[in-house]
Amino acid sequence: MKKTFRLLWLIGLLAVIGGVGTVVYFFGGMFNVAASEEDPGIVNWALEYVRTASIARHATEKPPGSLNDQKLVEAGAKSFSERGCWHCHGGPGVEWSKFSEGLNPGPPDLKDVVGDMLPQELFWVIKNGIKMTGMPSFAKIEVPDDEIWKIVAFLKKLPVVSEEDYKTWTAAAPAAAKP
Repeated sequence: MKKTFRLLWLIGLLAVIGGVGTVVYFFGGMFNVAASEEDPGIVNWALEYVRTASIARHATEKPPGSLNDQKLVEAGAKSFSERGCWHCHGGPGVEWSKFSEGLNPGPPDLKDVVGDMLPQELFWVIKNGIKMTGMPSFAKIEVPDDEIWKIVAFLKKLPVVSEEDYKTWTAAAPAAAKP
């Protein structure tokens, strides 16, 4: 009984010391928040795990209909371009803007991740954004849900969209002739 009590006391003491050390490390300014510095592996792992679990838990809104409609995909490409998504994520035949290289964590290449995400997860990320990544909340700038779903439709087709199609879909409409 005495050995068990001592073991529990030691575990409790180590937990308190670890907690105090963690508080001192973070709140004492020892954790470097500079985007120019790589995060420790454990921080990257924890952020990725928390992000994935949070998206899976909160992404419950289902698409209002089929996302395979070609007009929806084309409208989504236009919104993707007009909203500036290509600056951080690139696009078919479009390079990412130079500033996106300074983001930490860096923005994902969407062609590599959209296949692993459900439409409702993409919708949730676009609508709500992701803290500490530079991904903004489109809801905060009052982008309507139907436009976000169009972007999702485009993203689900992104891996097979050609440069020519993207260029055509995102081209500005010709100006109306003046009489």
